[in-house]
Amino acid sequence: MSAGHLTMADGSGGGGADEAGLLARLDRGLGALVAWPAALLVLADIGVLFAGVVSRYVLHTPLLWSDELAAILFLWLAMLGSVVALRRGEHMRMTALVGAASPARRALLEAVATMACLAFLALVVHPAWEYAAEEKAITTPALEISNLWRAAALPVGIVLMATFAVLRLLRQATGGQLLQALAIVGGLALAFWLAQPLLAPLGRLNLLIFFVGVAGGCVFAGIPIAFAFGLATFGYLALTTQTPMLAVVGRMDEGMSHLILLAVPLFVFLGLLIEMTGMARAMIAFLAALLGHVKGGLSYVLIGAMYLVSGISGSKA
Repeated sequence: MSAGHLTMADGSGGGGADEAGLLARLDRGLGALVAWPAALLVLADIGVLFAGVVSRYVLHTPLLWSDELAAILFLWLAMLGSVVALRRGEHMRMTALVGAASPARRALLEAVATMACLAFLALVVHPAWEYAAEEKAITTPALEISNLWRAAALPVGIVLMATFAVLRLLRQATGGQLLQALAIVGGLALAFWLAQPLLAPLGRLNLLIFFVGVAGGCVFAGIPIAFAFGLATFGYLALTTQTPMLAVVGRMDEGMSHLILLAVPLFVFLGLLIEMTGMARAMIAFLAALLGHVKGGLSYVLIGAMYLVSGISGSKA
């Protein structure tokens, strides 16, 4: 009898280990399929921007399509980068309260944070597909291709983020934690939906409820800041206004399509360059020798490094 129980326990344990190994391999495989294209997009964006600068200021024959292509590549880079950050748990968030909790409570809060991210992604995936479908009819002015090639980055990135969120929940949370996280997130969403008739007459007070109460509560709970404000924005628009949810996706697109953001890949390249060449280490060593001995020297070294890097890159300190 006991031997039979031992055999069954060993078998179930082996099955659980096999399942965990399968999920880990799936996570690594999908992660590589996303990370490598993201890395190639960084290089491609840098190449396009460099070609545009050379053609404009050296050859005096501007490439009319360079900025447009760079913007398309950057939108894909931003979405795939968000996927990589979600998989690695590197989205910016506040973990002071989560870190102070007990291990069991911390694991539950982590599951709730991931479930909240998954909830937001589930809410915006359909508007994102609709937005991409509407953009299909628009032709880009320089490349003369369908704008779907650019807008498709939004639903693709959202689906990939949702996939990695599910994998994280399956890998890191127990069945009980999954159910508790689902109950907490689903219960709060249901409560706000049922409270919709009460929210409508409050007018601008809803701004405090959603962008101070909801967003602040999500941030303190350890939910990534971007998703916290995404949930607050979606809830405010869906429950208190008649605004179509395509507006949320449109604002996401607009926020990642500013021309000034095209400098981001170049700053990434600059950071890697000064690190690989040893310039960063030499710069800090020089400033530390020059200013490190004075009171507050670390702050002066930091400010000096900012000025040197801004001088190298041409940006403002």
